[in-house]
Amino acid sequence: MKTSSPSTYREAAVAGIDSAQLQKSLQGLQNRFGKGAMELWAGMADQEMRDRVKESRMKTFEHLDIVLAELAKNVRARGGQVHFAVTAQDAVNYTLAVAKKNEVKRVVKGKSMTSMEVDIDPALEQEGIEVVETDLGEYIIQLAGDRPSHIIAPCIHLNRNQIGRLFTDKLGIDFTEDPPTLTMAARKALREKLLTADMGLTGCNLACAETGMISLVSNEGNIRMATTMPRVVVALMGMERVVATMAEHRETLQLLTRGAALQKLSTYVSFLGGPASKDDPDGPREFHLVIIDNGRSRILADPEFREVLACIRCGACLNICPVYGKIGGHAYNSPYCGPIGAVVTPLLDGINKHADLCKGETLCGACKDICPVKNDLPRMLSALRHKLAYGSDRWNTRQHNPAEARAFRVWRLLVTRPFLYRTLIGLGRIVQRPFIGKEGTIRKMAGIAAGWTAGRDLPPVARRTFHQLWKEKYAGNRPTAPTIETPEEK
Repeated sequence: MKTSSPSTYREAAVAGIDSAQLQKSLQGLQNRFGKGAMELWAGMADQEMRDRVKESRMKTFEHLDIVLAELAKNVRARGGQVHFAVTAQDAVNYTLAVAKKNEVKRVVKGKSMTSMEVDIDPALEQEGIEVVETDLGEYIIQLAGDRPSHIIAPCIHLNRNQIGRLFTDKLGIDFTEDPPTLTMAARKALREKLLTADMGLTGCNLACAETGMISLVSNEGNIRMATTMPRVVVALMGMERVVATMAEHRETLQLLTRGAALQKLSTYVSFLGGPASKDDPDGPREFHLVIIDNGRSRILADPEFREVLACIRCGACLNICPVYGKIGGHAYNSPYCGPIGAVVTPLLDGINKHADLCKGETLCGACKDICPVKNDLPRMLSALRHKLAYGSDRWNTRQHNPAEARAFRVWRLLVTRPFLYRTLIGLGRIVQRPFIGKEGTIRKMAGIAAGWTAGRDLPPVARRTFHQLWKEKYAGNRPTAPTIETPEEK
């Protein structure tokens, strides 16, 4: 997974918090889609649907090898080709081989986080192949040389003034901030790319084993053009993105579009499972489905984290998360951001490597409440933190901060020994004196403790402890509980 970034989690988080434009955009997004999704779930006529879909997802994982084999068999029966990629590099190599075999010069892409996960774009470009994002948000990000900051709204961190200047610079149009005009300029530029592309490259929202087809949802129509006009189409699919039957597909898709954009159904839902028939003028001559593992088998084998594979990538958890709502998506340094990214990125790319993601969330539980399939992300985040605290052979995780662990052992020693604890409190009253300001609070601390006062003031250690106040008030006499008379006694 490509997760390198010029900034760390903390640096990018601070930059996000300091961006007035980002704060305004994220607030608007969460007020509309976050609150809207919670109202939608509460008002659904079928209150059992979310539990039903979650149950079907987990049941599919119990027999995932059989379901994937059925999917591959039915895709091949339609004339499509299927490749099982164990690693990201395996998926890249297969896609490159298809492109070279067909002498591809231009690839048009539908929006795909999986393609970012395996980092396919640089590999194609190194072979002299032009890669064009066709989703409007992703196209803007590509022109800017930027990274997406939201699963369904990749350029949420940019305003129309910035986009207007970008289009003037990259597309050569007169400057405008008018969204319809900017959209038409992008449409004109992308239409030429779509008409002359040799290969289409997409992700996969869902695959249905029963029918041997994948489904792709969009509101722009770009995916439909990218999968019907080029002569070759390659779809990159995480192996968990499969359902067994069309009935399960229907309900899962309904939850996906509701969670993503509060829609009963996206504007375009495309089904693809093989090349076009000989008498069909539309559709590819070759269709390739690349089913990618890249660490998912490891998650599948662990009952503690298997649940995360049930995610349908709607982005709803981002729209309610208080952390994402302040720091934005760039801080996660991953194709997957927000609460879902804080769980899946460490599992796919290394728990120690992404320790800040595991520790950065609040565990407030809002992401579980809004999730269409009720994934318990707070529980999984707690489990990841446990592995960072104590290490895990199963996940090749070492203790993240031994000094922190030693500090907690010392703290446990102090709080379980009253004499030592009271002595420490007395020393604290003395040590804190130089740091207490005129307002009576500690505004700045030194050394490792400076982080606590970087964004807040702290109250000083009280002159008397609660224990002392209690003793003074009752002078050794334990207070008695008030007597409550029963009706009979009255």
